[in-house]
Amino acid sequence: MPYLLITLAVAALVIGPQLWVRFVLWRHSTEIDDMPGSGAELAEHLIDRHKLEGVKVIKANRGENYYSPSEKIVALSPEIYHGKSVTAVAVAAHEVGHAIQFCREEPISRLRDKYLTRAHRIRRIGAGILAFASILTLAVKTPVILLWVGVIAVVTMLASTLMYVAILPEEYDASFNKALPILREGYLPEHLLGSAHSVLKACALTYVAGALLDVLRLWRWIRFLR
Repeated sequence: MPYLLITLAVAALVIGPQLWVRFVLWRHSTEIDDMPGSGAELAEHLIDRHKLEGVKVIKANRGENYYSPSEKIVALSPEIYHGKSVTAVAVAAHEVGHAIQFCREEPISRLRDKYLTRAHRIRRIGAGILAFASILTLAVKTPVILLWVGVIAVVTMLASTLMYVAILPEEYDASFNKALPILREGYLPEHLLGSAHSVLKACALTYVAGALLDVLRLWRWIRFLR
């Protein structure tokens, strides 16, 4: 019973943030009839207003919202690109917030270059080690080898998660030092700013919530190796 409770507690801790992010984005995704423009239209307007030269807005795949510094692209999912909801407007403003960071070459924008690329690389290494460990488990029954492979895999996956945490200041800056002040300038009525604040908090925590899912995958792999 204690083991089951621990498993459920870990699952709740890991999955909870991801479910919360999805819930918040869904909760405020209701279309607003008198919204003056869609997420894409707001993003294009803000790019022009802030003179972000070379930055373009494109429609991405469902669920994908990001800013690519190398391509100078604000990518918005179809529901954000065409949407006229608080979620659509807030997410678009958040991604333009990242564009502002990079185009102005703000020091905080360097966090992504420093940590995010490494996090992706470490996560791939960790996944590869875990896959190798599963094959090794079937072929070799040497506990010492399996133990070291498991330890290395755990370290790499946890390091990846910590690096996602390291870029939180950049995400919070895009949400609360860029997007929210912009939305307060008349882009959203006062009574919707609280909803926008919730959406922007979810945007800031998206990477960390996603990284925590890797911890759950890691937990499943550890049980398999045992």
